[in-house]
Amino acid sequence: MSIIVIAAFDKKGLIGNGNELPWKIKTDMDFFKTQTIGNNVVMGRKTFESIGKPLKNRVNVIVTRSIGYKADGCLVFNSVDDILDFTKKSCKKTFIIGGKEIYDLFIPFSDKMILTHIDGEFIGDTYFPLYDHSQWREVNRNDIEAKKPNEYSIRIVHYELNK
Repeated sequence: MSIIVIAAFDKKGLIGNGNELPWKIKTDMDFFKTQTIGNNVVMGRKTFESIGKPLKNRVNVIVTRSIGYKADGCLVFNSVDDILDFTKKSCKKTFIIGGKEIYDLFIPFSDKMILTHIDGEFIGDTYFPLYDHSQWREVNRNDIEAKKPNEYSIRIVHYELNK
């Protein structure tokens, strides 16, 4: 099954601030929900704790170095290899939803990325990791214009790994 990185970032690649999203963009959140519902979502412990509960109608998978970590309604693994084994046995798509360390770990194993480019700049402390753009090709793009003055235009781009 596919391993898909899904992320949103601003013009400078910012993805977080103090373990939270620096923005609330309904269009992007709705898109994230429709993509991930019914599938596996893999996140780090800090991302899970910032959300505060399992995401509904998804198999929530947490990867953490903390041995014995438990979270109600979630599967917990302590290694990338264990998660890769899990994804091979799963009949669902697996979405990597963050944070930065988790993106770093899983980009090399991903065959698709869905990246939302936000037309704005925010304040924060965490950036999407650098990756080799030459290994990826754009296969679909959806530009969504802001409809209200305090909203941001976004560009959702689907990438596939060059094979």
